[in-house]
Amino acid sequence: MGKLRIILLFLLVFLSVPGLSQITSGDDLLHKEISEYGQARITIGHPGIRKINELSEIVSVTSVRESIVEITLSPLTVEKFLLLGYDYNIVERPDYKSVKTASSMKGAMEWESYPAYTQYDSIMRSFANLYPSLCLLDTIGTSINGKLILVLKISDNVTVNEDEPETFYSSSIHGDETGGFILMLRLADFLLKNYTVNSRVRDLVDNLQIWINPLANPDGSYRLGNVISSPTRYNANGYDLNRNFPDPETPGTTKQKETLDMVRFMRDHKFVISINFHSGAEVVNYPWDRWYRRHADDDWFHSISSKYADTVHFYGPAGYMTDFGTGVTNGYDWYKITGGRQDFITWELQGREVTIELDYHYVTPPADLNILWQSNWRSLIGYLENATFGIHGKVKNANTGDAVKARIFITGHDKDSSHVYSNAVTGSFVRLLAPGTWDLLVSANGYVASEVNDVVVTEGVVTEIEVELTPILNPVDTADTAVPVLYPNPGREYIKVVMPWHQIGDVNIVIYNSNGRKLADYYTETFQDIPLYLNIRNFAGGVYYLIVTNTASGISNKTSFIIVK
Repeated sequence: MGKLRIILLFLLVFLSVPGLSQITSGDDLLHKEISEYGQARITIGHPGIRKINELSEIVSVTSVRESIVEITLSPLTVEKFLLLGYDYNIVERPDYKSVKTASSMKGAMEWESYPAYTQYDSIMRSFANLYPSLCLLDTIGTSINGKLILVLKISDNVTVNEDEPETFYSSSIHGDETGGFILMLRLADFLLKNYTVNSRVRDLVDNLQIWINPLANPDGSYRLGNVISSPTRYNANGYDLNRNFPDPETPGTTKQKETLDMVRFMRDHKFVISINFHSGAEVVNYPWDRWYRRHADDDWFHSISSKYADTVHFYGPAGYMTDFGTGVTNGYDWYKITGGRQDFITWELQGREVTIELDYHYVTPPADLNILWQSNWRSLIGYLENATFGIHGKVKNANTGDAVKARIFITGHDKDSSHVYSNAVTGSFVRLLAPGTWDLLVSANGYVASEVNDVVVTEGVVTEIEVELTPILNPVDTADTAVPVLYPNPGREYIKVVMPWHQIGDVNIVIYNSNGRKLADYYTETFQDIPLYLNIRNFAGGVYYLIVTNTASGISNKTSFIIVK
């Protein structure tokens, strides 16, 4: 027999054996699941902290438990992962047939099923219609597929932008993490219904502006249409939105439409305190996510996180929210992520955000939604109350009484953008701090800095202060310059930029290489006496051009710098 006939005979025998013709490789099964469902969850053995940190720069690490690492892959990341050569197991996909969709808006508002998207839209509109003096419906933006990203403002005198701290609760930035979606709808309902009968609720609504965004990623939750039947973590373009925010060390991170809209919304409001709700674990996770080093207010973060978890332990079922023993962890201690919303708010906006994982089930079973509410609602109220404590102050011009935008800095304590700023229109600021006695340094461009010493912060109490700054009437001509000054230049890993007075405030930063290729384009805020930090670690050696544009005045400055490697 010739070689060709032998090969054909072998193939006929091989294909005739039952089951052998159906053999599919693990990679093929992985591709098939991602193609059909938009994502796949896998697990790998724990490869060590360094390897996990490297993985998190490439794929969405979603959990690290003892010897197992869980990863969620999308069409954009599956090939990158496979090139790394890890052995993996595909996690069995949940049966979403059991996810009950409400038959009506009235049924959905019993909070034991999931609304259709149109019902969700109607529920949000009904809040504003039923409580027009307390509730305002707004949009943060739209998704890739045109779905509204809705947000409620709840406050007394809701149509007025009062001089009150603003707070923000947001859920389901990962579309298949749905427990917080219903929790936020029910919280809005609870606050509005109980305003006139519950003094604790009334105090919150009267003294805060409370913003609630139940669904940050509608394309992920309602991937196939009007009901939650095959949700995905990602947006319609396959991006993990909680790895897509401006990062302090990688400002050129690609941003999706949902992220750009959310960033714009949060920059407008500068929330004092906020929570980003997730599922997949049961823990309160506080900053930093991307750095091993601790936030200056680490003690305060741990305290408020513990209060949330401890209250859950008291009212929830035994064993609920006890990851890491206490239900609390520092983000980096769990696993590193970059481009996360939590660090963006805390770093760039000087806010205070934690991430709360509500349930091991990514899609909370409808039968468990009431348990989720009963376990968490008191903690949700208590966390908002943090915004009414700490130091609440005003900074004024000593001569005119006008509001002054100033930096409030605690010498020997503040670091990594933990200071805060007073509002340019009202002069108000909130500095959330652990109990103790604190010395504040208040400074502003064109004013003599003022030290405010021995400010006492007591747990659960507000401390009110007023600071008057004296204008510099005949300022000495110092080293201030009409153009940005860069140092060290040449640089190797970073360059700091001292801004002239006309580039203080909100600015656009653009970096080009010598061939005219744009390498970075992002918005940030610059401050007097604080150099802007440019991370150039990942840039090749050569000549680069920096363009700084003040977004208010439109004034631009162009300068150059050199990188040596």
